[in-house]
Amino acid sequence: MKIAVAGGTGTVGRLVVERARAMGHDAVVLSRAAGVDLRDRATVDRALTGVDAVVDAASVGTMDAVTSTEFFQAASGTLLDAAASAGVGHAVLLSIVGIDRNPHGYYAGKVLQEQMFEDSTVPWSILRATQFHEFAGQVAAQARLGPLQLAPRARVRPVAAAEVAARVIDLAVAGAQGRVSDLAGPCEERLDQMIRTWVRHSGSRRPVIPVSIPGAQMRGMREGLALPGAGATIAGPTFEEWLSARG
Repeated sequence: MKIAVAGGTGTVGRLVVERARAMGHDAVVLSRAAGVDLRDRATVDRALTGVDAVVDAASVGTMDAVTSTEFFQAASGTLLDAAASAGVGHAVLLSIVGIDRNPHGYYAGKVLQEQMFEDSTVPWSILRATQFHEFAGQVAAQARLGPLQLAPRARVRPVAAAEVAARVIDLAVAGAQGRVSDLAGPCEERLDQMIRTWVRHSGSRRPVIPVSIPGAQMRGMREGLALPGAGATIAGPTFEEWLSARG
């Protein structure tokens, strides 16, 4: 099976590519690093030649609703139009738990993106996952202030990116299923505590300061709007188990 992965060099996307290839599939990476700009229809058309399924795991580094919305409208719009023209049989979107309850900031773009998939003529599946265990390190890297480590407060139920990648590939191979059950980790965590644990695990002793980031998106996350409901699929390991296994 030939599977194209938008965002195939990102946190989950690269794992999707690795798992697909390990299973014997032909995985095509759609990213600027691989010479494919998702907003350039010509390059996307060429990349989708002979593709059976498309996975959209692309992202943009922003907390701004306008920037997020513009990116997903352009990138996912181009991808879906090209997939329809190429006769791709299935498009899988990786989305985020709770975005409909907290449609602000970056999540505003994800809400629009989901609607674009639902309106597409390409048969689709949408998987919403919670934040990844890797999220703690990503936030930590962006939230340093001189000798201080800032740690944004939020309620999360993180899941390993490898578990998300495995579920995405299973969906891509199985065919269109619409909106599937959410995927979440086994334990609710405090993001600020996850960051503290990450920093200490890395060997740093710099002070870790919990902070409440302003804005509707982060306020919603502090209120628990990014937590899964009762029907979610739960996958381990816990954050502590995952971090310990990294060595």
